[in-house]
Amino acid sequence: MTAARSPLSPTDRPRPGLRERKKIKTREAIRAATYALVREQGYDATTIDQIAERAEVSPSTVFRYFPTKEDIVLTDEFDPVILDEIRQRPAEEPWLDTIRYVLHRALELGGSEDEEVSRLRARLTVQVPAVRSRMMESMSATGRMLCGAIGERTGRDPGSLEVRVYAMSLVGCLMETSIYWAEHDHRDDLTALVDRALDVMERGLPGENP
Repeated sequence: MTAARSPLSPTDRPRPGLRERKKIKTREAIRAATYALVREQGYDATTIDQIAERAEVSPSTVFRYFPTKEDIVLTDEFDPVILDEIRQRPAEEPWLDTIRYVLHRALELGGSEDEEVSRLRARLTVQVPAVRSRMMESMSATGRMLCGAIGERTGRDPGSLEVRVYAMSLVGCLMETSIYWAEHDHRDDLTALVDRALDVMERGLPGENP
């Protein structure tokens, strides 16, 4: 079995062109401005105009990159990268082993960038109804992506009920793990919580009769 190459490693990915690098820089500036303002004055008090001023862009530029304020908090670049990573795993590897590996790598990448941002996003998901609602919409898109990945791996119809139920069960498990982590003041290690959640997906509730 050939070891899988990890697209999550920056050295393994081609360097984006100048235009794309400018877009990434603008997105990062808008996100950084939003996170800073939310820490300083709270989510509800933070406006798009304030974000634009802090990021040194126009309000229309903010809306061009992020349709809503909630999207600034929730949007990341991980979905396409995760999909690439899934495709690099050995075809014979059990599906949940693939997901466990990929999520560990994603958490490593996210944690190395800014663990406090992950904590803030999880907190806002718990505290702000609009953020939680938008997160559910975003996770639905992630679920559709997973349906396609499962279809590629297994040969099943990605639109079948079974694949859709499985993919959305996985998405729900990850969303609830993030919420649980925030509700418990981030005391637990997030990777360990993800492993616990995936164990439930794989084996059912602890102590449950077979």
